[in-house]
Amino acid sequence: MRKVVWGVLSTARIGTEKVIPAMQRSGCCEVRAIASRSLPKAQEVAGRLGIPVAYGSYEALLADPAIEAVYNPLPNDQHVGPTLAAVAAGKHVLCEKPFALTAAEAARLRGLPPGILVSEAFMVRYHPQWLRVRELVRGGRVGTVRAVQVFFSFFNEDGGNIRNQPAAGGGAVYDIGCYADVVGRFVYEAEPVRAIALVDRDPRFGTDRTTSALIDFGGGRHLGYTVSTQCVRFQRVQIVGTTGRIEVEIPFNAPQGEAVRIRLDDGTALDGSTIQVETVPACDQYELQALAFCRAVRGEAPLPYGVEDAVRNMQLIDALFRSEKSGRWEAPERGPVTPPAPPAPPAAR
Repeated sequence: MRKVVWGVLSTARIGTEKVIPAMQRSGCCEVRAIASRSLPKAQEVAGRLGIPVAYGSYEALLADPAIEAVYNPLPNDQHVGPTLAAVAAGKHVLCEKPFALTAAEAARLRGLPPGILVSEAFMVRYHPQWLRVRELVRGGRVGTVRAVQVFFSFFNEDGGNIRNQPAAGGGAVYDIGCYADVVGRFVYEAEPVRAIALVDRDPRFGTDRTTSALIDFGGGRHLGYTVSTQCVRFQRVQIVGTTGRIEVEIPFNAPQGEAVRIRLDDGTALDGSTIQVETVPACDQYELQALAFCRAVRGEAPLPYGVEDAVRNMQLIDALFRSEKSGRWEAPERGPVTPPAPPAPPAAR
């Protein structure tokens, strides 16, 4: 496959430490240019990563006719505007999550010009461990899945970090809760019908530092999660069905180029002595993400996840923040939802 020529907007750490090196290793990407509002910074990163061209503005990079696709790892509040500018310049875009700060903002990217591709960079959906999980679920290995439980946390009290700045889209839900939302949608292969959230906000920053959510996918299918920016570093996913359980050991930050493990439990022994462990061979989920996007650009395969998928995830996030304010169940897009009424008492005899 002929390589896709890329430009990168910003010198964000996720790009320079994870995504760009993976793209360069993938064999399908030519990372031609990187841009920053500071030309010296762009030049320093370009030199360190072996990128041929450095630009001192995003506009200059988007005007480069050699660039076919753009990777956007800017802060959360700057995902939509620069992505729209890249689309207007005729570039495909891989944009970091969350796609926007609201579903309405994300929906501005609907109606793309013919031939232009835009996708949200949830690299976890390309990791073989998650493809294996879905294969096991589809094959009935755990019976009917009733509950997906997620815990994802890290500790960060740095007021200068964008994760603690509300205007930049900081907070636990935007930064890591979006992964839990994607996992529920990925496992159930369905969209949620209602959601309710319990949110604790940091009094200094105003961001949600710990959020717990309960999400109803209908048919007795639940997603429950807690995400926090001020708890010990930890992540785990449990997928619990009527006849078994799957535990994903490192669900989100799977180490690049290392094997990972998933655990299968039939519930025979509560001490875990009967758990079967599957080892998923070493890979790099960022490389696999780049390959999937490049194949779509070259017309070799359809784009697995496009704008509409990103809008749906934002609709769920909107519902959770509405629930924080209302204290009620909220439905994506549709406003408040009344929980099912309790059964009527038996008639007097």
